[in-house]
Amino acid sequence: MTQSRKAHIISHTHWDREWYLPYEKHHVRLIQLMDQLLETMEKDSEYRYFFLDGQTIILEDYLQVRPEKKEQLEKLIHDGRIQIGPWYILQDAFLTSSEANVRNMQIGHQDTEAYGTISKIGYFPDTFGLVGQTPQLMKQSGIDNAFFGRGVKPTGFNNTVSDGDFESSFSELVWEGPDGSKVLGILFANWYSNGNEVPVDEEEAKAYWERKLADAEKYASTGQLLYMNGCDHQPIQCDLPEAIQTAKKLHPDTEFVHSTFADYLVDLKNSMSQDLSSVQGELRSQRTDGWGTLVNTASARVYLKQMNQTGQSILEKVAEPLASFASLVGQEYPHHLFTYAWKTLMQNHPHDSICGCSVDEVHREMVTRFDKSRHVAESIVDDSKKAIVEAVDTTSFAKWGESSVPFVVFNTTGWKRSGTVTVELDAERLYFRDGFSLEETSRRMKEIDLSGRAVVDSEGNSVAFTMEDLGLQFGYDLPDDKFRQPYMCRRVKLTFEAKDLSALGIKTYAFVRGNVKPAVPASLLAGDRVLENGTLKVELASDGSFTLTDKRSGQVFRDLGVYENTGDIGNEYMFKQPEGEEALTTKGLDAKIRIVEDTPYRATLEVIHEWEIPVSADEKLDQEQHELIYYPQRKAQRSSETVMLSIRTLISLNREGKGIELEATFNNQAKDHRLRALFPTDLETSVHHADSMFEIVSRNNVPAKEWENPSNTAHQQAFVDVGGEGAGLTVANLGLNEYEVLRDGRNTIAVTMLRAVGELGDWGYFPTPEAQCLGVNTVRMEIIPHNGDGIASGAYAEAYQFQIPWTVCQTGIHEGTVSPDFAAFEWENEDLAFSSLKVSRKSGDMMLRWFNMGEAPAELTLQSKLSGAQAYKTTILEETGDLQPFNDRGEFSLSVKPYEILTIGVKA
Repeated sequence: MTQSRKAHIISHTHWDREWYLPYEKHHVRLIQLMDQLLETMEKDSEYRYFFLDGQTIILEDYLQVRPEKKEQLEKLIHDGRIQIGPWYILQDAFLTSSEANVRNMQIGHQDTEAYGTISKIGYFPDTFGLVGQTPQLMKQSGIDNAFFGRGVKPTGFNNTVSDGDFESSFSELVWEGPDGSKVLGILFANWYSNGNEVPVDEEEAKAYWERKLADAEKYASTGQLLYMNGCDHQPIQCDLPEAIQTAKKLHPDTEFVHSTFADYLVDLKNSMSQDLSSVQGELRSQRTDGWGTLVNTASARVYLKQMNQTGQSILEKVAEPLASFASLVGQEYPHHLFTYAWKTLMQNHPHDSICGCSVDEVHREMVTRFDKSRHVAESIVDDSKKAIVEAVDTTSFAKWGESSVPFVVFNTTGWKRSGTVTVELDAERLYFRDGFSLEETSRRMKEIDLSGRAVVDSEGNSVAFTMEDLGLQFGYDLPDDKFRQPYMCRRVKLTFEAKDLSALGIKTYAFVRGNVKPAVPASLLAGDRVLENGTLKVELASDGSFTLTDKRSGQVFRDLGVYENTGDIGNEYMFKQPEGEEALTTKGLDAKIRIVEDTPYRATLEVIHEWEIPVSADEKLDQEQHELIYYPQRKAQRSSETVMLSIRTLISLNREGKGIELEATFNNQAKDHRLRALFPTDLETSVHHADSMFEIVSRNNVPAKEWENPSNTAHQQAFVDVGGEGAGLTVANLGLNEYEVLRDGRNTIAVTMLRAVGELGDWGYFPTPEAQCLGVNTVRMEIIPHNGDGIASGAYAEAYQFQIPWTVCQTGIHEGTVSPDFAAFEWENEDLAFSSLKVSRKSGDMMLRWFNMGEAPAELTLQSKLSGAQAYKTTILEETGDLQPFNDRGEFSLSVKPYEILTIGVKA
């Protein structure tokens, strides 16, 4: 009989590293699985292949406990029987940064080098939706495909899939990114366990394959049928070869093979004869009922998202550029430390981890990993900035006397920057080695006169500042060539406005003795409740909400900063407001307002709300949780008992500020609720924009007709923006990844500050009391008005800069090869967002990356101050390209396609 179809059976296990069990309990099961896999493959040559879930961390985790198995494992990988890569971990797509996704691919490829082979499979089996730039990232990684389970089809309780309307006619589709990159998309239409536990018994196998063949053929565009033999933490099926023989006997018209993704793709491409559906952009399950999208993992355990934002920012936006700069003055670039820090951070990036949807033990361990990664990054920053400042020429400050304390301010963003900077300096030190008694040392430091001091730049211009005397402090140096050197010092905290620092540049100042008096501008306070600079005016109402006027356009935004509180009877995955409940808000609730800062560079008002909210859900929620009532069907309400929620909000305006900065601190003692900040825009538009991975994505304010969920929340990274004709409002955040544009007639931006729930959700009842996030929480946002074009106005650049802290380092007076005001590279193009500066592990070349935010081509002209520099265009994998010298003007130019992710290598 002619075989008209081929069943590709791919053995795998989807390995959630941690989830409903703590990491080490999953780890033990992984060791057992891998032992069984290696033993089976050695004994049975017919058990041909196994796909190791697309993530190389499994190799690390296994060999950590079983180092003696390395040679055996290497051979099986080298022989092609175990397929590894291309990722280090299977990360969540929306809650990890653009550069974290690139490092994940780079380190996954790096790990596979030791094994000599890599699986070029774009593998996203259970990723909670996929970002639009995925096709471009795959193509730049040498991958022409993407296998995924979510994003275009309804997925419900316990990952069941339904036949609801979805964007592709087949399980095979063409997925196109915003830049035009296309990959072959393979949707696990029957999930990634549709070939699980294949029966050996003929009677069982007959029923099994009649059902499974029909299920796969329902969606397949060809006779090449894909069966995934495995599931979450699934032990391997040792008798699969026997099961395949049974299947062959029962269905001689079908070719059954123990296959690989690579072989399946070859056969699939050779068999395709009809046009596939084309799906464009991000895959967020937009064409579903909205109940099973898992989007509210963006607000589960907000503290994790905040720690992740801090960790990503310090690595990619501070440590890497500083280490790159330091390499120009002779410091070795610490590739090994960066790999370790990134791996440690990325161990928190799988969806069940960063999404905050695991048991409490998992997320406790994540906090430790965040700290460990950050501590390594901070060490790199400290070493790098010290190497740089030692090379900076500070002799211009010698005229102010020996007591002058120079310090260097670093702008590690990709745009010119001004803003308020705070630095702690040791005005004077006495080392223990100097021989004074501790009493004498302390006395001398306490008696230091700090009066008559000034802050000046390298040209002698005086800068307005404020000083806080931190008094006597203990410190120590850790020299490279001798024992630790403890000292006592007189420490001060200086705050001032740094102006016009070049992108990736430095500017040098000094704390000096002198009578230079800066011109002190007028106060930014225009009344007890009014802040005003040259472009913005903020007026507070008695309930703490504020009106923001953009003086450039005259646009007025009203009722900003109202807080909203609702019940939440959902779980870590999804929000569910109790039926019929009306949201509570602080609108009309009298607040205490006072001035807490009035300086030449910044003014701040404090707003305190004392707000009674329900203490929790009522008792019915506990009953529904134990009975596994699917959250959309729950009937619980909020308790009649209340508890006080006190919110302290600081509203600040900087003199050169392009936005209003908000910092809200609150002690949460309530359970089962959500807290949001509301920013009505009153702008007429049907779409809005949000920062995503290498993309400013456009989304509809009103969801698709299939959407039933009353909530239409979505993911953001750095910001969300609503823009209309001639006006717009961008709300930037630090680690607040969930927002919603409300269908309230005002196009209000609602940013989730806290979501407190008590269970994991999904396939059983797993209590998670720590997900209630009890205790003190602090969130930060910046509200940036603009002219309706977030790119051209610079609002998006301001929002990106909000993510990145200033870096400052004290130094001494010395000669140096680096000018006190310096930037190694310069470029200008408002359409290009700068993303990364690092040094390639392979070539040692500097790698600079941008992405085109706009829909039109852009021209990049990169200027370099590095002598004899050459440049080339490359990909995210940083392969060396054809070198081209910078021209006589020190420029290197090329065109950037719409939405292109551009990486340039520079060999100095």
